[in-house]
Parts: sequence; structure tokens; C-alpha cells
Amino acid sequence: MPSEKLPDPVTSQQPPGTQPAQQRVTVQLDRTAEDWTPDIALWAVIKDRAEAVQFRFFKDYMDKVLLRGLEQLERERYREGEWGAIERLVERVNAYDILKTATELYLMSECGLVPRKDAVDAVAAVEDRIQPRTGSSSGRGRRTTNRPDGAPLKRSGDIATRDEKDLANLRSGYLERLRGGVPVSPYMNLIIERLEDRPLKPDWAIEGASDYGILRDRVSSPPMVELIWSYWHEEGMLVQTFNAIARRFQNRRVVSGRDPLANLNIDPLRGANNLIWGWIQDEGNRLTVPRRAYEYDHQYGLSLVGRAVPNIEGADSRSKFLRAFHELLHLCVKFYEQDDDTTVVADPFPILNALKEVHMVLAEGAHNQFGDLPWTARVEMLITQWILSRPEFREFLGGRIMVPYDEEWMDRVDNVRQLYGWGDTSVMHFRDLAVYGEQILLSIRYGSWMTEATLGQGTNWARAWREEIQVYIHAYRTVTGVDLTADPVDQRAAEARYRQPSYYLREQELERQRSRTPARKNGRVRA
Repeated sequence: MPSEKLPDPVTSQQPPGTQPAQQRVTVQLDRTAEDWTPDIALWAVIKDRAEAVQFRFFKDYMDKVLLRGLEQLERERYREGEWGAIERLVERVNAYDILKTATELYLMSECGLVPRKDAVDAVAAVEDRIQPRTGSSSGRGRRTTNRPDGAPLKRSGDIATRDEKDLANLRSGYLERLRGGVPVSPYMNLIIERLEDRPLKPDWAIEGASDYGILRDRVSSPPMVELIWSYWHEEGMLVQTFNAIARRFQNRRVVSGRDPLANLNIDPLRGANNLIWGWIQDEGNRLTVPRRAYEYDHQYGLSLVGRAVPNIEGADSRSKFLRAFHELLHLCVKFYEQDDDTTVVADPFPILNALKEVHMVLAEGAHNQFGDLPWTARVEMLITQWILSRPEFREFLGGRIMVPYDEEWMDRVDNVRQLYGWGDTSVMHFRDLAVYGEQILLSIRYGSWMTEATLGQGTNWARAWREEIQVYIHAYRTVTGVDLTADPVDQRAAEARYRQPSYYLREQELERQRSRTPARKNGRVRA
């Protein structure tokens, strides 16, 4: 029996007398991807820990510590008709001391290298930014869908997720173990191999002990703190703002002529009054502007300009940092242009070479005060931010209510900047430079770029940090007027990219002074 011919699914649905419709075929080119590399876990942890010590989380913690469970207590006091619970800080005598101690404890618990359980989402987020959403079998080094141990990844939509066991595999795949069983990053392991004559400190040893061995916590869990965070906040006038308030608090004139803060009267009924008193009394234990300026020069070759800054003549300056770092950012922009073109394979070799150069410059400056000064500067600046964020400072200093600031202290600083004529660039851009610059440099500082880096790692690094790099470049252009994405057309344009940020800030200040100086003719002021 002859078989019956089945109707064609395309032509059977066409009206009589019409031509068969052609099936539509979609062709899509995917971006090339690299294989999974273990240092992705390091970058994820850096992002996670850098996010954990941002001001909004720090403020929530400090409000609960110093304001005695503010959220619940305020509601109870309000129901009982007793207002002002927000002002009930700890005992007046030691309020600032407790604020300082709590800040250090917060950093100690939040900015270490070893991943925590909540770093799982950070790992997945970084991988999602590195690998394409869809893949094919063609192309150089297509992204695999297996873990390092061969097991398939769990999928949740388009993002790869891992449980605690998966994160442990990432950690063990990147961190190496010394003979004493201490897990360290490959970079730290390379340094320790050169110091084999110095034993690790025993488990019971602490800093300051008579044993001159290597500190375990410094090699196994270095703090994720970079001094460039403090540098950009200082250029944004955070420290100068609080110093001006402290001088006015002591009835000291800040500038000649009329004091812009002449009407700043912080009454003793507010908690901020006692905190500023404690800040002033602790002046002998704080870093000075020259000490920070010398360390900025030692680690990055960056300079501060101002009346409070002496002529810095450092014994060891990283004069090549700015050139190497800005060249790396420029190469990343070129890489992104090629990487977005799915018809070509972007070359990561220039980025890898630039990463090695920046890594060497950072390593040369990681001596002497490297471990303690960035930590101390971060503690002091977080304290000033928290005090300025208190609600009474909006009453004392004013501010623009309608501007959507990311953090509560920003409008106070911007208002003081406006009062003193310190520039019209918002401190928000300086904050972006601080936050994203810190994360970028941490990923370069603690990566093993000199001995084990591959082209795949260079590609993964550029893709993983694309958002941070582009935000940093935009903020730098807003603050200094220098576009790091543009190709220099001559020698002067090339040198302008490597000039000190403080030079451009100083030029902007001089230009504002010239624009405010009235023109005189025949002894009279012309409008």
C-alpha cells in the first residue's frame, strides 16, 4: 500500500494561489570569550569587600551601635511622647572614643581578603559580565560551562550561581597554601618564597611580639584598602570641610575678611557638639596633611596643592604611576571598541603588558607606612563622613534638598565648598574616583601578573572591570577636564594626560579667582 504524503507544514497554511513563504533564519555573532580563570574569584571578593565598607553600610552599623538601636527606640519613644531619642548617644565623656573604636572594628570585620558566604552572588555577577549570554563552538577560547573540577554549573536565568561548596572550590583553586598550611594569594606566595629565611609567626603570636617572623594575617588576609580612596576624598575637600568646621567651633577665624561659617552655632544640646569636641581633643593622635601628602607621593606619585601642604620632597616617589595607570585605562577603551565588534577578536596583549607595569609600580610603593597609614586615613575620613551625615548639620550648614546625593554627607561638603569658593565640581565625582579607583588598583596590586598571567586573564580582567573603568574615566574628565579616551594628537596633548590632577584643580582655582576680580578703569569698578 503506497504511503500517504503528508502536507508540507509551510505550504499547507498558505492561501490558494500564493507562493510558499520563506522561513526566516536569524544569524547572530557572539562575542569571543575566554576560559574560566581562578583569579575571577579574587576580583569578586575585591568587589564584595569594597562594597561592604561603603558609607551607606557603615552608617547603618554606626547608627545601631551609637544610637542604641535607633529604629526601634525612636518608635517607642515617639509612642510614649518622648522625642529626641536620636540624640541619645553614648556617654558624653567617651562618645568620640567609642565612635573611633567602633569604626576600626567595623573595618577589621569587613575588609579582609578571605571570601565570606555572601561573596557567592559577587562571583556570579562578575562571571556574568565576563562571559557572553549565548555561546557557540567557534571562536578563540569559548567559555566553558563547567567548574574547575569538571562538574556543570548551576544556572539561574543567564547568570551562573554557586553554592558554598562551589565557592570553596574557587577559593582552593586560586589561593595557595604554604608549608605551614596558611592560604595566600599567588602574589603573596611569590614574595614569601623570597623570604624563606623568615618563619611565619606561630598561631599565638600577635603584632608587636618579639618574634620577627612574617605576620600571618598580613599574608593570608590583607585588608582591601587602597590609599587612593583617601586621596580623592581629600581632593574633594572632605578633610578641609571638617577642619574648617572644627576651627570655627574653636572660635578661630578661617579666612581673612568675613568668615563664611560665621553663623555656624552648634548648640550643646546636639550630639554633634560633643563629637566635634572629641575630634579636636584627639588631634595629636590623627594623621596630619603633610603625612598623608608624603604617602600619596610615595605610593602613587600624586601631589596635593594648598596652603596647608608644604613643598613635598619625598625620598621615594612613584613618578611613573600616573603615566602607567592612565595608559592602561586608555588601552582598555581601545580594547572595548574592538571587543564590541563581533567580527574581530580583540587583542588583550597591550592590556596585559600595561597591567604588569602598573603592578610593578604599586609593588614598589608597598613599603614602610603601606600597611598602617591607608587604614588610619580610612578610619579618620569615615568618622568625618558619619559626623557630617548627622541631620543637624543640614540645619547648621544648609544644602540643596533636591539634589539626589548618594550619601548623606555629600551635600554638607558641597555647600561648604560653595561658601569658600573651592570649586563648582560636586564631591560626588571625587567619590566615584575614590571608590572605583580603589577597586581597580586592588585587583592589580594583589593579582599575580608578573609570573602566571595569560592573555585570557587580561581579557577577563578588562571585561570584569569595564563598568568601574568607564565610570572612573568619566569622573576624571569631569574633575580635571582631561579625556583619557581621546588619542593624543601631539606631544602636548600626550603630556596633558599624565599631568598631576592637583595641577588642573589649581588651574581651575586660579581661573575662578581671575573671573571674580573686577576690571578697574579710572579708579572705579566696572560692571
